[in-house]
Amino acid sequence: MDDDERQLAVIQRGTVDVVPLDELMARLKEGRPLRVKFGADPSAPDLHLGHTVALNKLRQLQDHGHTIVFLIGDFTGMIGDPTGKSETRKPLTRDQVRANAETYRQQVFKVLDPARTEVRFNSEWMDPMSAADVVRLCAHYTVARMLERDDFARRYDEQRPIGVHEFLYPLIQGYDSVVLRADIEVGGTDQRFNLMVGRELQRAYGHSPQVVLTLPLLEGTDGVAKMSKSLGNSIGITEPPAEIFGKIMSVSDALMLRYYELLTTEDVGGLREAMSAGRAHPMEVKKRLAHLLVARFHGEAAADDAARAFARQFQQRELPAEIPVVGIRAETTSMGVVDVLTSSGLVGSRSEARRMIAQGAVRIDGERVAAQDALIATARARVVVQVGPRRIRAVEFFLEGSRQKP
Repeated sequence: MDDDERQLAVIQRGTVDVVPLDELMARLKEGRPLRVKFGADPSAPDLHLGHTVALNKLRQLQDHGHTIVFLIGDFTGMIGDPTGKSETRKPLTRDQVRANAETYRQQVFKVLDPARTEVRFNSEWMDPMSAADVVRLCAHYTVARMLERDDFARRYDEQRPIGVHEFLYPLIQGYDSVVLRADIEVGGTDQRFNLMVGRELQRAYGHSPQVVLTLPLLEGTDGVAKMSKSLGNSIGITEPPAEIFGKIMSVSDALMLRYYELLTTEDVGGLREAMSAGRAHPMEVKKRLAHLLVARFHGEAAADDAARAFARQFQQRELPAEIPVVGIRAETTSMGVVDVLTSSGLVGSRSEARRMIAQGAVRIDGERVAAQDALIATARARVVVQVGPRRIRAVEFFLEGSRQKP
């Protein structure tokens, strides 16, 4: 197998589509460092494992000598990506975009090699553009082509509003590829339309069209929905090591193998076979994954500490050495468990509290809570409240009228 074939094997691992494959092979045979574009709108301040699916692929391309152009969409972030949205997305302010962009810049180098990464902001070329320049850009695409997008077509059929500015989003993303002279653009499957617009605009501007590389969307810890902080199923790369370790250990065996495939370079087929043959226990395989990911973002020492903490807390049924303490003001001598869970910050809502109780995930001083109307005596000095294996608080009650207040 020659180097081009090895590169192709690396690129295709975990990839959904390469469009078109023959053009990618032709680019690889040129023997030059290719410019690989990846764009990210700084719509939230933190990156999670779902973002690192693409970052891992970019790092693999870096390791084969190619240049990564990490494009921060500080201009497009103010429009808001309409992909997959059923209604117009609220745009971010310039200050919000800049603050989030700075955290992106810091976090991506937990995966990418800074020496082989070119960080750009699309405000560099979009801010100076005149109204006439924007009109000329829009002239390269039709409304009919825009309405081929599933989300636009659905909203149009349902008579939901589509802002004219939303049509600008894929055009600007495509124009970014023109300016950056991208050879390859990497994105999730939900970005395929936008990536293909880039190919067409490059042709319109007399450039060779980029190869489009699409990657699957990583499911969150629930194993169902796309990983998203807003859905509460994400694993942030800046979360504490013990938190990352614990969340990985909580996923299903099937999802664990998918994480191996999309987030590591391990032989997934070999792992699956070893587990089926009884040569590897799923728990141990999962521990290795948790260790790998914690080490990637926090270092080997932190991964070792997280593994030991997990063993103590969950396998030996010990509580962590340090439990966050929270004070709750109580008006009576007893307080409902649902109120305690919400007031302590262990859950985000009363409905989540009831759901966790129904699932048997809530414990008070180690005893499982079965009834949603259960009460806790507020005269107790301190109680340890747990929601699942990782959310733990020591709750101290302060009766109204007492001298101490939380």
